[in-house]
Amino acid sequence: MTFKTIEYSVSNNVATLTLNRPESLNSFTAQMHQEVRSVMDIVRQDPDIRCLLITGAGRGFCAGQDLNDRAVQSDDAAPDLGVSVEKNYNPLIRSLFALEKPVICAVNGVAAGAGASIALACDIVLAARSASFIQSFSKIGLVPDSGGTWSLPRALGLPRAKALALLGNKISAEKAEQWGMIWQCVDDESLLSEATQLANHLATQPTQGLGKIKKLLNESFSNPLHHQLELERESMRELGYSHDYKEGVAAFMEKRTPNFKGE
Repeated sequence: MTFKTIEYSVSNNVATLTLNRPESLNSFTAQMHQEVRSVMDIVRQDPDIRCLLITGAGRGFCAGQDLNDRAVQSDDAAPDLGVSVEKNYNPLIRSLFALEKPVICAVNGVAAGAGASIALACDIVLAARSASFIQSFSKIGLVPDSGGTWSLPRALGLPRAKALALLGNKISAEKAEQWGMIWQCVDDESLLSEATQLANHLATQPTQGLGKIKKLLNESFSNPLHHQLELERESMRELGYSHDYKEGVAAFMEKRTPNFKGE
C-alpha cells in the first residue's frame, strides 16, 4: 500500500505511523485523514501487530488542521466545521481510544490544536525536550476538538485546562511532564529510540490484558464504582482463560521470562 501523506512500517510486532507532511508541520488534510484511517484499520485487524507508535516527520509533530486544504475543499465558501469534525477527527480519536492495543506517541516538535489533542488521545506520550503543546483554538474563535475538552481536564485538572484552552498559551514538554500531561520528556536525539524501545517492550507483553487495562481506565471516568467493579470482574474472568495468563503464571513459578503471544 502506497501513502502520500504518511509513512507506515511494521517491525517486531510494532506498527509505526509517521505523519509525513513536514513542509506544513504535518497538518491534516482530507487525504491524510483517509490514509491514517486505512492504517488504523490494518493495526486493529492484524493480530501480529501488538503496539502502535505514532510520530511526525521533520520539526513538528502535528499542527492540527491544514486550513488551506479545508478552504479548498469548501470552494472558498464557509466550511461546515462540524462535518469536518464528525467525518475526520472524531472517528480518529474514537479509533485510538477503542484500539485494544497500546498506542505510544512520540511528539517530536510542536503539537498544536488537533495535533495536541491527538497526542493526548494516545496511551503513553513521550515528547522531545524541544517539543511543545498548544491548544490554539481560542485564537481563531473555536473550541478544542478531537477530544481536547475531555482529555485536558482529566490530565491537568479543570483550572489548568481552562487556562490553557482560554489563553491558548504554549506549554513546553518539560512543563507538560511536570503537570502530568504526558508521561515523559526526553532529549531530542533520544526520542525515537526511547519510544521504539518502549513500543518493542509493550509488543512482547500480554496484549489482551493491556487492552483491557486501557479500556477500563478510559471508561472509569464515567462509571460509578459498583459498575466499574463489575467490569473488572468480567475482565478478570475473561483473561483468566487466556494463554498469556497461563503463561505468566507458569513463567513466575518456573522463574523464567514469559513468552506472551498476545492471546
